[in-house]
Amino acid sequence: MQEDYYVGAYWGPRKETALECAQRAELFFHMLARCDPSFAQWYRAGRGFPREMPGWPVRPEVKELEEFFLKGRHRTGVSKKAIEDMGFRQMLWNAKKEATNIHLSCGKYSPWGGPNVCLLYPSKEIPVRERLLRAPVLAEVLTSMATAWDPDFAVATSHEMRHLVKKEGREVDVGWLTYLSRRLGTLPPLPTPVRIEPVGALGWLLALSPDPMTASNPEHVAFTARVRELLDRAGLIERPEPEPASE
Repeated sequence: MQEDYYVGAYWGPRKETALECAQRAELFFHMLARCDPSFAQWYRAGRGFPREMPGWPVRPEVKELEEFFLKGRHRTGVSKKAIEDMGFRQMLWNAKKEATNIHLSCGKYSPWGGPNVCLLYPSKEIPVRERLLRAPVLAEVLTSMATAWDPDFAVATSHEMRHLVKKEGREVDVGWLTYLSRRLGTLPPLPTPVRIEPVGALGWLLALSPDPMTASNPEHVAFTARVRELLDRAGLIERPEPEPASE
């Protein structure tokens, strides 16, 4: 069975304007384009785009991205008034069929409604998928997310592995590749073959294996759970309930 892999970055309440989110997104898309050729062009929804295209092309420029985020404000059901503390949400893709999808939620400073996120779901098209689901490529994607969005943590894993390893309650996810912000604490010693790389001054990237970690392999599940336990003992896993970001 083909496992359902994804890459996700998560951070708590952070009040940011559409312009500030656009500046982060511009950096993210420029960095992402260097990870794989399929990440060079992204598209958005909208009326009237040519049928032969996946959507309206999105240029990774601050002004266009700011307008893009402003269109993605959360609004009330009746009056359509913007809900300021819920920030912005948008979705992009890169192909008509079997696309890689990106979901963004940023600028949220309410403690309700989940975290701010940047999620990437790789294409299911076999040649592209095989190219993307390699440790060096995913490490670059995670580094792009961490550098641009400064999340609390990020992970590249499968939903199946996450289900087997994650405990109850709010916690940092641990997977095949995991990014941890320095805000969370200090890394403990970790067993071989875990590889630890700094991501600038922001945090660390942990690669549990150079090969894919699968939920169908009991050894992979046990090793991922062991790394999670070591990080938990060091105080890096538990996530307290968020408080509203300061005005």
